[in-house]
Amino acid sequence: MNDEHSVAFVQNQVDQNMSVGRAIKSIVRHYPQEAASIVSTALDMYPLQYKEIIHAAISAQPTLTQEVVTIALSKGITSCSSIVETAINAEPSYADFVVTAAANSTPSELDEIVRIAVITEPDSADYIVQSLAKEHPSKLVEILTSAIGAVPLVGEYVVEALLAAFPNDAEQVVTTAVRESSAQREQVIKIIETAQNSGVNQEELEKYATNGGATAEELAQVLDKTN
Repeated sequence: MNDEHSVAFVQNQVDQNMSVGRAIKSIVRHYPQEAASIVSTALDMYPLQYKEIIHAAISAQPTLTQEVVTIALSKGITSCSSIVETAINAEPSYADFVVTAAANSTPSELDEIVRIAVITEPDSADYIVQSLAKEHPSKLVEILTSAIGAVPLVGEYVVEALLAAFPNDAEQVVTTAVRESSAQREQVIKIIETAQNSGVNQEELEKYATNGGATAEELAQVLDKTN
């Protein structure tokens, strides 16, 4: 479908459905192979209604999530964080696909992508952080710092996910997580427990956690239970 036909088609569907969102949902369901070009055309025609368009396209066809996010970001019609938030709200279970697409399109906004994604869907924080760290391993500390800074309570889950994916980076993961959780001492204890349960040996765990600011008492609270 060329651009001219796309514009006429979208216009016709919007007139019939009385709303951009309903029109996009209908088109994506009936013509999935045309979905990407239709979303692109709709965003050009109705840039102020980007939230409605993104939400409709993703909720109608979640497998298009990455493509829709990439197209929306390429238009420059709004902030990256707003697109990330809208896309995750449309299909929370695809949050990791949203952040991966966003970080690939706008790597300079990685911190903000992590922050807004974890705040929008804290239950998926482990998948969000793990997916991004796999795509951008050199930014592991930055990603972990942003996630815990946004929602401190996700610390233990994020640590577990990262240690599963990056067992050789236990020092970076544990030290960073403990340091970034310094205002939440109960979280520090949970992070130490999680690292221990993930197979970090006691001597290394003591060193990594201490370097992050854990106290001898906090370490004893966890490690003495197992001795």
